[in-house]
Amino acid sequence: MASYEIDMCSGKLLPKVIAFALPLMLSGILQLLFNAADIIVVGQFTGKEAMAAVGSTGSLNNLIINIFLGLSIGSSVLMARYYGAKEERNIHELVHTSILLSLLSGFVLVILGLILARPLLSLMGTPYDVIDQAVLYMRIVFLGMPALMTYDFGAGILRAIGDTRRPLIFLFIAGIINVCLNLFFVIGFGLGVAGVAIATIISQYTSAALVVLCMMRSSASYHLSLKELKIYRPKLRQIIRIGLPAGVQGAVFSISNVLIQSSINSFGSVAVAGNTAASNIEGFVYTSMNSMYQASTSFTSQNVGARKTERIVPILATCLGCVTVIGLVMGGLATLFSHQLLSIYSSDEEVIRIGMERLMYVCLPYFLCGLMDTACGSIRGLGYSIAPTIVSLTGACFLRIVWIYTIFQLDHTLVNLYISYPISWAVTFAAHMICFIVFFRKWKDSDTRRHRISKAAANASI
Repeated sequence: MASYEIDMCSGKLLPKVIAFALPLMLSGILQLLFNAADIIVVGQFTGKEAMAAVGSTGSLNNLIINIFLGLSIGSSVLMARYYGAKEERNIHELVHTSILLSLLSGFVLVILGLILARPLLSLMGTPYDVIDQAVLYMRIVFLGMPALMTYDFGAGILRAIGDTRRPLIFLFIAGIINVCLNLFFVIGFGLGVAGVAIATIISQYTSAALVVLCMMRSSASYHLSLKELKIYRPKLRQIIRIGLPAGVQGAVFSISNVLIQSSINSFGSVAVAGNTAASNIEGFVYTSMNSMYQASTSFTSQNVGARKTERIVPILATCLGCVTVIGLVMGGLATLFSHQLLSIYSSDEEVIRIGMERLMYVCLPYFLCGLMDTACGSIRGLGYSIAPTIVSLTGACFLRIVWIYTIFQLDHTLVNLYISYPISWAVTFAAHMICFIVFFRKWKDSDTRRHRISKAAANASI
């Protein structure tokens, strides 16, 4: 096993989960620094309207992108399973199907972003003093979608085998480029939101090129040959079976967030700016916790492939413990130092006040979101994708939508919107835990039957 890979199927779990998750946390933080750099630069050097324009596109971008990113989750789950089972032919077919699928998905997203930017932003009620800049930013950013998809699929393949360090290096290089170009385009040329958007897509193409070159130069089973790019239909069906429900879940989550963003928009551009700054700070907490979602998914899937049944429950318990600590510590620190952190994004005291209010009600109980996602990741690692999607959509998205059209209408305040988040997380986490118990028992019984059948067949052939 190469030095950058992690053996997920033997040995003590906690050190390996931390070794897997730490580069993921740093990768996610670097990725968020791309967006934070955009918002900080335009907030400090262009104005709060430009800052609101960049921030107002976030939930809408996620809505359009998430279905396709869900497919990368399907690819990663399958890669971990094949790698655990040492099925090299399946790995070869999956790698080449995944990379070609990522490119095709990226080009579809370019078309969708260019066409839908203005009508969807208008439908969200984006403030009139923000919408033109928001449309411009969104259209430029979507030109980078082929790169974004290629990096996510490629990095997902590397992470599935336990290699979380090289994707981190690639993101670090791209992040440095992004920050430098932000300052160059905005301060040097006064391009405003267009400048930060151009810097973002250049950095995305850089990280995509690096991950592709890494796979092309590898001599391992996941070696990529551009001449052999091909859609293998059985692999595509499996990716869709696992990934599409995850993508739909992400998209519907984004719909609920778009509705919340639309409700925030009704309070004006200052409220949008305050929420944008607070959401970026929350993002650092979320992406750190999300490393445990990815760890629970990859560790579970590899051990399913290796038929290490006894490690499945300890994997979930370890990841739940880690994500609770991460969420409580980082969420607490973000709330404690909220004024100082928000001042980085804007010097406007009203923007800071609104941001502090959001952090108090959303970021402090954020560990509940981490518990919810981690339990969902273990279920997906077992190979069940539709059930956790239904649970998440019912427990989180549907509950939030109902909240917006009922309780929020009775008390039309930002705080009332924020409270819907921790309530939905707690309900959904409880439901996921019930599902995990049911599906683990079901998978364990079916795996035992398959083993008996294969053993009987082997004895009969002798």
